[in-house]
Amino acid sequence: MTRISPLLAFVAAAALAGCNKDNTLGGNNAADQNNAAANAAVQLPPSIAASKIYRCADNQVVYVDWLSDNKTANIRTEQGGTPTQVTAPEAGKPMTGPAGYSLEGTAGASSAKIGVPGHPAQTCKA
Repeated sequence: MTRISPLLAFVAAAALAGCNKDNTLGGNNAADQNNAAANAAVQLPPSIAASKIYRCADNQVVYVDWLSDNKTANIRTEQGGTPTQVTAPEAGKPMTGPAGYSLEGTAGASSAKIGVPGHPAQTCKA
């Protein structure tokens, strides 16, 4: 019986030794309260709403990923190519991007007016 008491005291002391209020997981820390990045609302980037392949009047093929914010799209001139992002100031307005990229239309339409470098903006059909 005398052996159990010191063993219980040791187990209780070991369990209490793990309780330290300064290093709690989940952080109720003053530094976290002052960190604007930790307290800011996180906004995820828009997802792809539709991906379409367009054939233009000059027989060029253009790949467009329409994004869910209705203000942004990714244009590629090759199937596995690097996308170029075009944006509009508000939904429904023409989108523009760097180096002559432009896009007018919506994801639900069967055609769009697409401009890429080296080609004038032209109507392309999905």
